[in-house]
Amino acid sequence: MPQSAQYRINAEQITKQRLGLVEQETDVPTLEQKLGAGQIEEVIKQAEDELSLCNKMQDWKPWEPLQTPSPENQWKWP
Repeated sequence: MPQSAQYRINAEQITKQRLGLVEQETDVPTLEQKLGAGQIEEVIKQAEDELSLCNKMQDWKPWEPLQTPSPENQWKWP
């Protein structure tokens, strides 16, 4: 996945932030509070789901140009 892919940028930012907290904090209840994402088991499940999505994104390659051009004014709001 290219370093410039927006998904990669955002996923890496969240992962590094959470990893930093995990490396700092040894008390699980305090870690859960600092993460603010539920119980540690839920945070682990979120990480597993993110890894699964990352693998799918590598297959889908959303950073590549569209195979067919989008219709004119597709993204224009009236």
